[in-house]
Amino acid sequence: MSSELLNSVPDVEIDPEGTFKYVLIRVYAPQTKDGNEPSKMIVRGNSRGPYHADIYDETVQKLSKLKLDTECVGGGRIQHTPESKFIKVYGYSQGFGKADHEVAVSLLKVVYPDYNITWTDDGY
Repeated sequence: MSSELLNSVPDVEIDPEGTFKYVLIRVYAPQTKDGNEPSKMIVRGNSRGPYHADIYDETVQKLSKLKLDTECVGGGRIQHTPESKFIKVYGYSQGFGKADHEVAVSLLKVVYPDYNITWTDDGY
């Protein structure tokens, strides 16, 4: 049941184009009978809110309905250019700190396999 719940949550949800903030979130399923607490990382990014916390809060609202716990492990920015199939991950969140961009890129590469996806610790 826990694995099914986690699998029902998309690994990546980002705006179809533009430059926007993103957060890297660890999602926890309910504890299993043997005491394990399955989890996975997800990427959420959009231009709807002015702060990283807005993106995180929106995600928490959706996932709490599924009885899933979350932890924001950092943030940054994404530049998504679909015409050239390019995504750049960079920067940090003042509130949550810098996300592990390498983890975010590995998740993005699964969803956008034909894109050139890069990351850097430079920039805000």
